[in-house]
Order: sequence, then C-alpha cells, then structure tokens
Amino acid sequence: MAGTTRGRRRKAIIVGGGIGGLATAVAFHRRGWQVEVLERAPAFTEAGAGLSIQPNGLRALDALGLGDRLRADGPADPPAGIRGSHGDWLIRNDVDGLKRRFGPWATVHRAALVALLRAAVPPEALRPGVDVRGVRPDGTVHHGGGASAADLVVGADGVHSVTRRSLWPELPGPRYVGYTTWRLIAPPQLVEGSAETWGRGERFGHVPMPDGRVYCYAMANAPAGSRIGLAELRERFARWHAPIPALLASADEKTVLQHDTYELPKLPAYVRGNVAVLGDAAHAMTPNLGQGACQALEDAVTLAHAVDTLGVRAGLAAYDGARRPRTQLIVRRSRQAGAAAHWTSTPLTTLRDALLPRLPNALFARSLTPAYDWRL
Repeated sequence: MAGTTRGRRRKAIIVGGGIGGLATAVAFHRRGWQVEVLERAPAFTEAGAGLSIQPNGLRALDALGLGDRLRADGPADPPAGIRGSHGDWLIRNDVDGLKRRFGPWATVHRAALVALLRAAVPPEALRPGVDVRGVRPDGTVHHGGGASAADLVVGADGVHSVTRRSLWPELPGPRYVGYTTWRLIAPPQLVEGSAETWGRGERFGHVPMPDGRVYCYAMANAPAGSRIGLAELRERFARWHAPIPALLASADEKTVLQHDTYELPKLPAYVRGNVAVLGDAAHAMTPNLGQGACQALEDAVTLAHAVDTLGVRAGLAAYDGARRPRTQLIVRRSRQAGAAAHWTSTPLTTLRDALLPRLPNALFARSLTPAYDWRL
C-alpha cells in the first residue's frame, strides 16, 4: 500500500504553509502518508493579491484533484501581450492560439488558492505558530517546541528558507535584482484583457479577475528597502495609457503590498539526506513569467510521486534530477524576459520599442513552450 513501510505509515514534515508547502501536504496525504505542516505565522492565510495559474500549474493541480475547480471558478485568457507606455503594442500574443496549444489559464486570489489547498489537508496536520530553527539531513526538525522527526522533511519555507540555510550554510543567499514590486487589487471595472506595459526602468501589469476586480502589479528600479506609497505610484504612472491611471486612482492604500524582488543563485542540489527543498526555498525567481507558484506546484506533485513510488532516497534523487534542470532554466528565462523593461537609457528603450513589434509572434510562442508544456 502506498504511504506505508511494513505496516507503518510513512511521515513527511513540511516546513512552510504557503502554496508550495500545502500542495506538498495534499500530494503526500493523497498517497496515504501522515503529514505535518509547520508554519511560523499564527494562521494558515495568505496576504497576497492576484495570481495567474498557467496551464502547467493547472495540470499540477489536476494531480491533486483540484484543477477542475480552478478552471471552473477562475477561467482566464492568456496574456494579450506587452504595450509601450503610450499604449502601442510592442508584443501582441495570439491568445486563442496559446489556449489551443497549451490549454486554459485561471486567475485566482492567492488567499483563495491557499484556502483550497488547506481544505484538502487534515486539520490535525496543520500546526501554525511553530518557529522552525534548524533542519538536519537525517530528517530532524528543531523548533520552538523542541524537535520532531520524520521519514522525509520538505523545506517549503520561502526565499529566506531556514531549511536551505541549515543544509547549505556556506552557499550565498538570495540576490536583490534591482527592482521592487507592488501588488494590489483594484475594484471592479472593465479592462481589455491581461497585459503588461513597459517604460524606462518600470512597468505595470493588469489582470482581470472572475469577479470583476482587477489584479494589478508594478515594478520599478529602486534601492533595496525603498518604500513607496500609493500616492507616489499614482504620480509615477499618471501619464501612462488607460486604464493604468484609473486603476491606481480607484485602488485603496490598504490593498497595496510592496516587496523587493529577489532571485536565488543556483543550488548544487535540491536534496540532502532525507530532506528536500522546493518552491522559492529552492529556486526563487523574478516574477517576469508568472511561474513562481506554478513551479512550486510542479515541485510538490513531482516530489510526492517520486518518493512514494521509489522510496525516500531514490525518490529524492529522481526529484532532484527532474526538477533542478527545469526550474533553473525557468529562473534564467524569467530573468531574461524582464531585463529589457528595466533599461533606463533612452536610446536603448527607443530601439527596444522599435524592434519588438517587428519580431515574429512565433518567436515569443517558442520562448514560452518550456514553461507551459510540463506534464507529470
């Protein structure tokens, strides 16, 4: 029977109760494992804004029995493309062609996805308010309440992962990429699809949500630690094309979240002993492809399938072999995809805006294939 070893249920401890951690708990629970999710926050909630789940992420959710729910509740179109700050199209995607080739997209509030995953985990497996202080390769987790042990430990504890630092203390930490990111939800209003707009060293994106609200994000070059409020954002984008000024004018300061943008240097492995890292703890990436959550979902179902099928050590080796090359490719593609948006030279951005519309659409479709065509 899956999830058992000589009559004993195997146990997985998951450090971190975000999207990646909860998806991992669902994946192992469905395979008969005992799971325990340790979350530092006092509750399993998510304070984020909107989230686009792309076709590969939906297929990962299918492995958890949850994909159809998101397709029904949050149907969405692929991104329409990229515009210049005056509204002219720099890249125009074939939206119908992308859906025919790769499958549907979905848009959801991050809190709704966390709630969906949390509901698929036994309540007794969820342990909020637990401060994990260290993880050992033998599967021992040290925390504020003492120590816990399991057949497998999964570090899904984000870009500043305690699990990763415990296992590879000599490796460099996350690297600030030079720009900060704002996310917010604007009240219901009509927008024409999902699109991103590029300026000089800054950009703005909007994604319609199924309930009529609009998920918005902005990025701008800034020193790490800069804090810029909604009033300055409105001024910064006041002369950009519609509907950007109206979206910011309608937003509530309380909905705005700002986070500096970090990327994780390549890890030499995603596993050590009986421990694996996944999601941002393994491969934090820039948000330029919108693949962070989707890659964490892929990680979760791949890890559970490999370990449950092959055993812990062989399964961890298979997980590392499957996920590290793919995710490190996506990290690199994501960095490249957004680089030109943050140029500040007027001659360079003028050249960019002149050349991009002349490139064939097929070139952009091919660049997306490695992200979208994943299957378990």
